[in-house]
Amino acid sequence: MATESGADKGSIVPSKAGDVIFAAVSKISATDALGALTQLVNATRETIKIHEVESTKREKLRTYRETEVARIQASERVLKNYFDRIFEERKETHRQLFAGLDLALKSGDVAAMQAVIGGIVEVARTSPLANLGNLAELRAAMDDPDAVFEF
Repeated sequence: MATESGADKGSIVPSKAGDVIFAAVSKISATDALGALTQLVNATRETIKIHEVESTKREKLRTYRETEVARIQASERVLKNYFDRIFEERKETHRQLFAGLDLALKSGDVAAMQAVIGGIVEVARTSPLANLGNLAELRAAMDDPDAVFEF
């Protein structure tokens, strides 16, 4: 069945690959073969189970991400609408206050200047952003993944 190789004296090279496979298989018992088959089936089942579990996790994460993105977009629309409306109203107020300041300066009316400056300070003090509180606290809350923002 096997012949000596001319390249390396003393080594045995099988004449047919089938001889090698037959020799290896003939040394494995039926119990070992059944055990190997059982391990193969179990490993395949476990792989399929893990794949299903991980696919479910990925789907849950995808759904969570989509939900959070939708919430962020809805909040963005509300906030944008709020700022557009508030600042449009304030735009006219600012225009009138600064026009009044210009008139008071031109006429030299100190009492009118004081009244207009008081109005400008009041508008600045009541700015929509003034009520946000400490911006460092807001930043910390934004960095906290468990923080909940309600608008």
